[in-house]
Amino acid sequence: MSPEELALFPFLTETTEYVEELDFSLDSLMTSIAFESVRRRGFERVMQAFEGEVSKPSFANDKEVLSELLSYPYARILVSCVSEPAFTRRYALAEATAAHSIMKKAVEKDPEFVLDIGRDFGVSAAESDEHIRIYFSDYIRYSLSMKDLSWKLINRHMEHGYVTIQREEFARLLQEAIRKRIESSLPIPEIPDDIREACAEQVAELKSKYEEQRQNLGDADLGEVDFTMFPPCINKALSNVREGVNLAHSMRFALVSFLLNAGMTADDVVNAFNVSPDFSEEKTRYQVEHIANNQYKTPSCATMQTYGNCFGKDNMCAKIRHPLGYYSALKFLAAKRKAEEEKFGKDEEEKAEKDEEVPVEGGNAVAESTSE
Repeated sequence: MSPEELALFPFLTETTEYVEELDFSLDSLMTSIAFESVRRRGFERVMQAFEGEVSKPSFANDKEVLSELLSYPYARILVSCVSEPAFTRRYALAEATAAHSIMKKAVEKDPEFVLDIGRDFGVSAAESDEHIRIYFSDYIRYSLSMKDLSWKLINRHMEHGYVTIQREEFARLLQEAIRKRIESSLPIPEIPDDIREACAEQVAELKSKYEEQRQNLGDADLGEVDFTMFPPCINKALSNVREGVNLAHSMRFALVSFLLNAGMTADDVVNAFNVSPDFSEEKTRYQVEHIANNQYKTPSCATMQTYGNCFGKDNMCAKIRHPLGYYSALKFLAAKRKAEEEKFGKDEEEKAEKDEEVPVEGGNAVAESTSE
């Protein structure tokens, strides 16, 4: 591949080898004025992960190519210093999504180019009559996380161990391969203290941005699903579904995305709509799994209000800006209350045990001990 192509796919083995041959100093990358544009671009691509996709620039000169090449290892350092699993997953997905956008266009014009990328991941595949034939084990490995029924192996044509798929589908499988590679390689272990100090300001900004979005979008581990803590708007939507009321498309999307982000499986969400008058399992499952596969976020409270989907505001609603923020806050308060109750119970048990340990035989133990 050319340096320009390598810069667009920085996670490939060939790119790593190319960058190593440049023999640049890590200290220079972190502190030199000459690499300021690299650090700026590295920070930018991590910030773009919050929006869902890292931009891919066109190159005017070799300097811009070099900046893009070196910005990826710098971005990896930033993500590693943030060291939040959910943030790492988001960054990996954003990089993979950007690569997919390029591969989706390239695979129609130059399928061999994309097949070369697949070989870097050990994928055995070949062009066949404007389709791609991929070995079944490679197909399963990267389609396993795809929830749409069309990705199930039973729904595919397989011959002599090879599955026939569309070119665009091959690009989608490689997106998953890229996501897994990036995610599994982060965080970088044992980053030196001086490196952490050099990028501390940018890391602090990223953490702040992540925390803000985590609170607003409920991007947190919410644990076991608890329906009693759902916000009024979601409870109203669920009630309507149970009563056979058709939901507006915007409310249906909000409900499905909320339930998925709260921790319900796609099957559970599909079953929740099973009482709807226009229920179609095939259509509902397709919509639910599409939302799940693309990891869509639940609309904010402001958006819910805009579409007329905000119902029954309570005191908690006044303190939050997102339905998942409501749910997350109640889960947090419940966990805190439970911990306090457990601590109080433990203290009471310890007090009771101490009382039982005081000797009572032979009269007043305290009086006897002080008189000796």
